[in-house]
This record gives sequence, C-alpha cells and structure tokens, in this order.
Amino acid sequence: MAFGTPATVALDAQGITFTAHPYENRTTTTEFGAEAARELGIEPARVFKTLMVSIDAEMVVAVVPVSGLLDLKALAAVFHGKKAVMADPIVAQRRTGYVVGGISPIGQKTAHRTVIDETIALFDTVFVSGGRRGFDIELTPHDLARATRATIAAIARDSNRH
Repeated sequence: MAFGTPATVALDAQGITFTAHPYENRTTTTEFGAEAARELGIEPARVFKTLMVSIDAEMVVAVVPVSGLLDLKALAAVFHGKKAVMADPIVAQRRTGYVVGGISPIGQKTAHRTVIDETIALFDTVFVSGGRRGFDIELTPHDLARATRATIAAIARDSNRH
C-alpha cells in the first residue's frame, strides 16, 4: 500500500490499480492542485481537485480539473438542488477525514454523492489527491468513477471566464 492513506487502502480493497506520486509540498501554498501539477510536471487539466459542497444542506463531492472552476449552479442542477455553496473547510475536514489540500475523493470517512467533471474523459489517466498534501494518485477515469461511484457531468467552467 503506497503511503497507507484511506484512499490507497480503499483502492487496494477494490482491486483498483493506481500509481503513487509523492511530491514536495510547500506548506505556504493554497493552490494545492496547481502545485501538484507543477511539481509532477503534468498539465493542470489532467489534475483534478476535490471540493466539498453543500447543496440544500446535503454535503456532496465535486471533482474538477485544477485548470478550471466549479460551476455551483451546474452542480446543484445535477442533484436537482436549489442552492449550492462551498463547504466550510472545518466541516469538509471532519466529514472526509482528510485535511484541506489533501482531500481525496476516495476513501472518505463519510460517504458522499460524487460528481466528476466530464473533461475526465479526455485523458487515459488522471491525478487526484491521494489523501495527504504532497501525494497524488494516478488512475484511469473509469477506475476513479468506479471507486467513488460518481456521476459524470459538466460541472466545471473555464477559469478565464467570470
């Protein structure tokens, strides 16, 4: 088990193959996904960040490329919800069992409904947090969706549009 995080333990338990990618985490950053892309030498569109969102008081997981932004309205529409807001970081940490900057969509302490942005299909493999800062895991889009029981939908928007 690489690093033995809840994410890697969950993947091992499901028989899902992944590649561990540790990198040096610079604790001064708040752009953890962008840092992972830079440190690992990967295009940012291929590195996906995990965001916790409250939709009509239900906590859900959104997984979007670090090169884009989460479209809260689009995410709410996936769940037929009225209002989506970013979760408080303390609540996100408590519900997932991970620290901000190391929240993995896999192996969370409490299971949440998960949506992955459709751009995941553009790649043979993608990167997500492995459950701690400075540790990403690489796996196929199919395996990520299977491990998280995710829905795939258009929930990201270009970071250059406002």
